[in-house]
Amino acid sequence: MVRAIVGANWGDEGKGKITDMLGQESDIIVRFQGGSNAGHTIINDYGKFALHLLPSGVFYGHTTSVIGNGVALNIPYLFNEINEIVSRGVPKPKILVSDRAQILMPYHIAFDAYEEERLGGKSFGSTKSGIAPFYSDKYAKIGFQVSELFAPEEVLKEKVERVVAMKNVLLEHLYHKPLLDPEEVYRTLLEYKDMVEPYVCDVSLFLHNAIKEGKNILLEGQLGSLKDPDHGIYPMVTSSSTLAAYGAIGAGIPPYEIKNITTVVKAYSSAVGAGAFVSEIFGEEADELRKRGGDAGEFGATTGRPRRMGWFDAVATRYGCRIQGATEVALTVLDVLGYLDEIPICVGYEINGEVTKDFPTTAKLEMAKPVLKKLPGWKCDIRGIKNYADLPKECRDYIDTIEAEIGVPITMVSNGPGRDEIIKRK
Repeated sequence: MVRAIVGANWGDEGKGKITDMLGQESDIIVRFQGGSNAGHTIINDYGKFALHLLPSGVFYGHTTSVIGNGVALNIPYLFNEINEIVSRGVPKPKILVSDRAQILMPYHIAFDAYEEERLGGKSFGSTKSGIAPFYSDKYAKIGFQVSELFAPEEVLKEKVERVVAMKNVLLEHLYHKPLLDPEEVYRTLLEYKDMVEPYVCDVSLFLHNAIKEGKNILLEGQLGSLKDPDHGIYPMVTSSSTLAAYGAIGAGIPPYEIKNITTVVKAYSSAVGAGAFVSEIFGEEADELRKRGGDAGEFGATTGRPRRMGWFDAVATRYGCRIQGATEVALTVLDVLGYLDEIPICVGYEINGEVTKDFPTTAKLEMAKPVLKKLPGWKCDIRGIKNYADLPKECRDYIDTIEAEIGVPITMVSNGPGRDEIIKRK
């Protein structure tokens, strides 16, 4: 069976923990999009890790970890991650890399930084990981696919020269930065070839055969619905589709094979980067939630930037679940809210004097004001509770209210950052 694990909101929902937990009963875990621009924080018996390219099920000896064709493959970064977890006592994982994945080059990272510098105060808040330039090149057909590393020397060299000529026009006349040397770019590609060659595989065929054999496969997404370039808060989005539907494309399997879409939802809201954020809170209120949130405060796993904080947004989350096609929801970081006397939930948006429960496009979203409903807090620590019935009534009421608002069953409730701090809910 194939299950996708995706985010309902801006990212940072806790997908890494849920993937790590469900990896125990999985054979294969596939990263299907994105790159090293966002991290999944995982706490297990080996310690605390922030993974950026490796799938979050990499800590199990029985799993195969797959980098799908939809990923922005930063080859040195991937191998640094592997070496880092092995140095901390994790058995060396079984890794496969799609021969159709495209390679994120050092110049993509440079162009990302140059563009943010050029935009100044109108920048997108990029992590400067090279993601937008990478996907721009992919769709302009001037990227380098892993399979091209194994092309005849003259074919690869000719493409390098053609691509570098285009890049150097921008470097000279738009960014006023040092030019690329085609010979150096070519040597970099050969180095990458040596690194990745033992892992290269026809991933689509591998997964096709695994599905026929009845293997359990997890598709792990990065970020969340509201960062999708089509259905998110465009243009303050990422550059690859964050939706479960893209999991089929980014892994190379038929869409009908995805039987379960586990959408991860945070019990409050947080976001990194610019863009509309209707339920956002500020000042001491935000600082307190940020300090208590996540596993060690709400700071970006990749950048370390303080996350923007807000109350649970039922409008955005209902939309996020719908656009993902959620079959079930995992609700995370519920334990964080135990300090509050009352907990606001955003149940509607007021736009030009009218209240809507439907998530709008960005232009209208920028004008939206939150309509808040306040629920009583439970005022105690719920970590360590294993049975749903043992949660305080106010806590169960909060969960029931969220479930009613989003219209998707909440089957898992995370009440702590550890792998086993989870309540299964019928």
